[in-house]
Order: sequence, then C-alpha cells, then structure tokens
Amino acid sequence: MANHKSSIKRIRQTETRNERNRYQHKTLRSAMKKFMALSDKVEAGKQLPNIASMLDRLAKKSVIHKNKAANLKSELNLHVNHIK
Repeated sequence: MANHKSSIKRIRQTETRNERNRYQHKTLRSAMKKFMALSDKVEAGKQLPNIASMLDRLAKKSVIHKNKAANLKSELNLHVNHIK
C-alpha cells in the first residue's frame, strides 16, 4: 500500500478513470455490435455519425488509439456501403 498522501490520491484517481474508460469502451463495443447487425441502409446512415463521434471522443481521450478509431470508422463506412 502507498505511504504518501499523494500516492493514495493517485491510486483513487486511477481507479476512477479506469472504471470510466472501461464503461465507455464497453458502450462503444455494444453500439458497434448493434450497428453491424443493421440491415436497413437508411437507419445505418442515421446512426453512423453518432458512432463515429463516439469513436473520435474515445480516441481524443486516449481510451482507444487514434488509428484504431480510424480503422473502425472505415469498417463502419464499408458496412453501410455494402448494405443493399
């Protein structure tokens, strides 16, 4: 266990941030799964900006890497383009 007051505070902050990041990452994965299950092109087109925005926010906060966010956005666009 940490001995310094600042170390104890840092541990508390890290636990809080990890919990928040885990929640946001899980929310993203759930949204992606629902999006990939869509078969209606109009509905997918409406949801695409929301998920892309979510990806950008998580990349900005370093929850996911910026290149991973770009790859996922590309995958989402491909999915929308291939829906008939």
